Order: sequence, then structure tokens, then C-alpha cells
Amino acid sequence: MLPNPTLDQLQVFLTVAESGSFSAASRTLNRAQSVISYTIANLEAQLEMPLFERSGSRQPKLTDAGRVMLEDARRILSDLQVMRARVKGLKTGLEAEVAVAISVMVPVHATVDVLREFRDRFPYVSLRLDTGELGTMMELVSSGKSTIGIGGSVVKQDDALVIERIGHSFMMPVATPTHPLAQMGRPLTLADVREEVQLVVTDASSLTNGKDFNVLSYKTWRVSDIATKHQLIRGGLGWGGLPASFIMEDLQKGRLVPLDLEAYDQSEYPIYAVRKVDNPPGPAAAWMIEAFRSRLSRCPNQEDFKAAVEIFLPGDKRLAAE
Repeated sequence: MLPNPTLDQLQVFLTVAESGSFSAASRTLNRAQSVISYTIANLEAQLEMPLFERSGSRQPKLTDAGRVMLEDARRILSDLQVMRARVKGLKTGLEAEVAVAISVMVPVHATVDVLREFRDRFPYVSLRLDTGELGTMMELVSSGKSTIGIGGSVVKQDDALVIERIGHSFMMPVATPTHPLAQMGRPLTLADVREEVQLVVTDASSLTNGKDFNVLSYKTWRVSDIATKHQLIRGGLGWGGLPASFIMEDLQKGRLVPLDLEAYDQSEYPIYAVRKVDNPPGPAAAWMIEAFRSRLSRCPNQEDFKAAVEIFLPGDKRLAAE
């Protein structure tokens, strides 16, 4: 017959092993020492193996089998604590899982900071994270696959959605220092960029089918995601716009340079929190929305960003912040 130890037996076993004696375990658990001894004896009978060496020493010493079983007991009791914490959270309305869709336009450092604090505040709430371009975030929320969405590009109004502005970001046209556009040393015109390859992200979302944003070149290479676009631009295969926060280190280290291109819309665009009207966020999701609002409110604007990376605008001998 397979062993069937009780949780109480495992708790007593763990307490004896960690306290170092049966008497110490009896004090910790507020039970008679005889009860502790009887419980361990029953557990050993269940497992059909000794867990402690009792001869030759006043202090019980774990057998080889006991050391192996101790790790199992710790894991089982730890899982029990997780279960109890989740049950307590569910009873108070805390979600078992938060599904969030985050646009790549959201500054990466803000996302990392919020999710790190989320992990610490809600250790027993599972997280499902999806990232995407342009309309993907909206589609994930509208379909119910994500509880909340954080991002920009609200491409259509929908009465079924609650949309709140919580911050801002902006795109910056860039290329490598050796790219022909970067070598011109003056403000660029549309004629300058028309025949140069522009890297463009093609959104998987149906919400933006047939729509282009800031596409100025006649020659376009279309890629599926912002990370690929970033790597191809860094490889000198074309120019394109990237979220400013995405490329701060590249600008600081001179791997990329900004293009002074008035035709490219670099105005700040809003970042929204999006959710369905009929699916209000629970405590953990509501906290996440407010955490993003707080974090994004501290993101630099364009002038602050340019000062932070200490870059020169093409054709300008002064620091961009001046």
C-alpha cells in the first residue's frame, strides 16, 4: 500500500528536524513530547523507513532517507502555504491571475519597474504578459484575452472599452552614424529620404490594416516587430522611427544618431490604460494601472530626453538641451 502521510505529520517532522530535538519541537508546537514522538513513529510506519537515528545521541539525527524526505516535506508544506495565501486573496477579491497587454511603445524601464513591484506586492497572483505593436494591445483587451492594456495607438473608439490617458512617449527617427542621411549634416527634406530604405513595422492587428504611420520613403522594408526593426537599423540597413526610451543607450554610445527630419511627426503621443466596461479590474490589476500612471508621469519629455543622452542635433553645434 502506498504511503499516505498527513500534513500534520509532515509539519511535526519538519519542526523536529529544524529545532534539533523532540523536546524543542514539543515547545514550538505546544504539544506533549510523547505526542511528538508518537507522530514521528506513525510517519515512519507510513513510509516504512526510519527518519531519525535515535541511538548513541541525545539529539535525533536524520538518516539518509530522512534528509531526502525532509526536502519533500518542505516543498509540500510550502505549496500548502501558497494555496492558503491564494485562498485568502480570492476571498478578499484578489485575482488569481492578471492578464496584461503592453505595447512596445511603453518605455521598457517603466514596464520593468512596475512588474518588479507587482511581483513583490502580489506574490501569489499569476501574471500573463503579451506585448505587441500598434493595435494588438486593443485587440487583446477587446477579445477578453487580456484584462487590461497599456499602450498608445487607440485607433478607434469603442463604447465597450474604458480608455484613460496615463502618460506619454514619442518616436524619434534615427540611423547609424555612417548612414547617408546622417552624413548630410543638415536638416533633411522629404526628397532626401524618399529613396532611402525605411524600416517599418507591420502590425498583426486587423485594426490597422491598410494604415501607415510616418511612412515617408518610397522604399520600405516591413518587419513584424519593433525589436527586429531596431536591430536592422543598428545594422545600417535603413532608417526609421523608434520609441525614444528604446534607444537611449544607443544614442548615448553613438551607435545611432537622431535625424533632423521635420516631416517625421515626433510629437509626444499619449499612452492609455484600456479595459472592458463589463470587466472592471480587481485589486491587483487596478494597482498595476495606477503604478503605470505614476511611473509614466515621471518619463522625460523630448527636451529632457535629449539633454539626458547629451546628443547633438545634425547641423547644430549646441547641445540639444540648450
